[in-house]
Amino acid sequence: MEYPLPIIFDWLRSVLWPLFRISAMLMVMITIGGSSVPARVRLLLSVMITAAVAPVLPTPPAIDLLSAEGFLISAQQVLIGVAVGFVSVLVLNTFVLAGQIIGMQTSLGFASMVDPSNGQQVPVIGQFFLLMTTLFFFAVDGHLLMIRMLIASFETLPIGEGLLVANFDSIAKFGGLMFATALTMSLSAATALLLINFSFGVMTRAAPQLNIFAIGFPITMVSGLLILWLTLGGVLPHFYAMWDEGQILICDLLRLDCEVR
Repeated sequence: MEYPLPIIFDWLRSVLWPLFRISAMLMVMITIGGSSVPARVRLLLSVMITAAVAPVLPTPPAIDLLSAEGFLISAQQVLIGVAVGFVSVLVLNTFVLAGQIIGMQTSLGFASMVDPSNGQQVPVIGQFFLLMTTLFFFAVDGHLLMIRMLIASFETLPIGEGLLVANFDSIAKFGGLMFATALTMSLSAATALLLINFSFGVMTRAAPQLNIFAIGFPITMVSGLLILWLTLGGVLPHFYAMWDEGQILICDLLRLDCEVR
């Protein structure tokens, strides 16, 4: 049986362009896009998802794959997937940054370990917050929700249309929200440590013979562990708030009509 060349190109267009968008998101999104997950696994997962949803997706425009316009559309699909996956990275890095700030303020930042996602030395407190919020992310089925929204975007943001300039501005503003949220989470711990250090200053003025370095460092570390324990109760509400903002941004990027809880 022989297939005409136009039929083969139609099939390739209906498969390759959705594959570019889906695989780009999976290559960037949190945990799945980390270096700890082999690239072959991510590629196989992208192919399986594309094969499952390709028959029900809208028909792509009849544009030659090897033309300049075809390459532009391929780049658009990759950019859309990267933007959606990058939002999840910003959401979880909010808590990594908050953990690093708390760790440095509480003198617990001296303990560091290799981050498996990027191979860099980072404070253990930041990794602890990352692991905890990653569990929250998968517990609320965040990965499934992102895949579902990306599949629905083929209706609202069809192949051939790209992101707007305002969308990139929204991502940049979301980065600012990430820093603001991380600072808000760590502000209570930083204030508590400031009061502790202030009390050490008063003690030094009242009793200069005390070795402030001998007693200050262990007290600061023990206080840091106590403050960290008290801070854990507010992580989940902050995660829900930040994830809701991330969903709103993804819906705005993909032009979806979403109802966030």
